[in-house]
Amino acid sequence: MLSQGEDKAAELARFPIFESLSEDELRQVADLAVPRRYDEGQVIFREGDRSDTCFIVRTGRVRITRTHSGGRSLTLAELAPGEMFGELSMFDGEGRSATVEAVEETTTLALLERDIKRVLRTHPEIAVKMLVRLASRLRAANEKLARQSFQPVAGRVASTLLAQVEARRAEAAAAIGAEDGDDGIQPVEIVIEATQSDIAQLAGSSRESASRFLADLERAGVVTTGRGRVVVHDPAALRRYIF
Repeated sequence: MLSQGEDKAAELARFPIFESLSEDELRQVADLAVPRRYDEGQVIFREGDRSDTCFIVRTGRVRITRTHSGGRSLTLAELAPGEMFGELSMFDGEGRSATVEAVEETTTLALLERDIKRVLRTHPEIAVKMLVRLASRLRAANEKLARQSFQPVAGRVASTLLAQVEARRAEAAAAIGAEDGDDGIQPVEIVIEATQSDIAQLAGSSRESASRFLADLERAGVVTTGRGRVVVHDPAALRRYIF
């Protein structure tokens, strides 16, 4: 039976950011990683907080948001298992640039900044991977801002739903591949565990506008909405609303 340290090391080995480390190095990082658990809706840290820890999502999902001066909240990203967050402070030394909360019950591995920096000094390739992920997240945030500036509500909500569909498919494929081998079969229907308010926030629209468009999609047979969930029956049809 694996010890707790060995178990964490094996888990870290599955994360692309640490794939270059040897077994001994993985164990060293695993010894420094502290498991943490968060309830649905619990804030992990807030924009402006002092920063000395980065996190890796083990299970669940977290949402990264920023608040504008008028009080409106903008969702920058949702991160799934294997993703790292809170690492930006290691490069700029500033406080938290965004707020992160658990979308559902979530577990993480927490790593202190000083410990990660020690690893980066001996493995600069990890720093490069972290920067690549940060750049990818920034690019996605820029694309979202562009969509919210130029796309109507229908396009923004459809884009949001499609992104959620693709994320769920990727998670399902990873789970199948890890357990039984990926047979390439994808479910026709995709269940998105999110409220209409969640969808509206992700799309950068009001709840009322998002709800009206979701009602249109439901009448067209593309989705079915329920309490805290949206079932997408025809993901391909969503592309017709994206301009």
